[in-house]
Amino acid sequence: MMNILITGGTGLVGTALVKKLKERNHTVRILTRSESEEENEFYWNIAEKKIDDKAFENLDCIIHLAGANISERWTDDYKKELYSSRIDSADLLREYCAEKGIHLKSFISSSGVNYYGTFTSDQILTEDSEIVENDFLAKLCVAWENAADQFESIAERVVCLRTAVVLARKGGAFPLLKKTVNLNIGSGVGTGKQWMNWIHIDDLANMYMEAAENTSFNGKYNAVADKIVTNEVFMKKLAKAADKFFLPFNVPPFVMKSVFGEMSSIILEGTRADNKKIKSQGFDFKYSTVDEAFKNLV
Repeated sequence: MMNILITGGTGLVGTALVKKLKERNHTVRILTRSESEEENEFYWNIAEKKIDDKAFENLDCIIHLAGANISERWTDDYKKELYSSRIDSADLLREYCAEKGIHLKSFISSSGVNYYGTFTSDQILTEDSEIVENDFLAKLCVAWENAADQFESIAERVVCLRTAVVLARKGGAFPLLKKTVNLNIGSGVGTGKQWMNWIHIDDLANMYMEAAENTSFNGKYNAVADKIVTNEVFMKKLAKAADKFFLPFNVPPFVMKSVFGEMSSIILEGTRADNKKIKSQGFDFKYSTVDEAFKNLV
């Protein structure tokens, strides 16, 4: 049993993870941006560089999930928020640990599969692949992981999970995708040939839990499911699972760019990330195909 501090503990992934950790009898502490009377919730303010000291008492592990929603339109101000919510928050955690002389068993951080760049290719990317396109998301993920790597001096292990699109019934991108299908306007986007890296919420939460419990986990891992499909196949299978009509023509790129701006790149582009490294750790995916995932979510 460990004392685990989680940032982003009330978010999509955090909520699922907290439930699983408690079921395993771990003591879970959550950092929140508002004052709370809950016994396991502690206040922090990144801008003011404040964290409740009690959050660090007898601490074993930090799981850093905090981060502003990547699916919002990327204005210059919002790009700063995307950065601060991930990197500045990690820096603040490390400062507090250093000041209090805390030695962690592990520091586990979220990252993004866009670490390698946002582009369309049949190239299969492993954790050893170099950055191919040095776009905004790639730079963000590099800074994110660099912030995590700074914990190597105060933690026995540092783990970064490069996460794909998370499929969940009540959050993330999936409800919006399903809504378009339910309205019978589901279709591919752009060329439809871009790959969609994805992972089911249950698998991702289990992955974080194993990363905390299994001391052999160390370094970077692609958090993606076994069977990656193209955007067009993904949407077609979703429509079939929901017993809805699939439009035989794709949404043009200019439409997506006009609506979402630069952020549309994460929808219009995509390559394939490999998950052999994390499977070599003995991790078993409950949902390996989108068909299996959709049966659970639709």
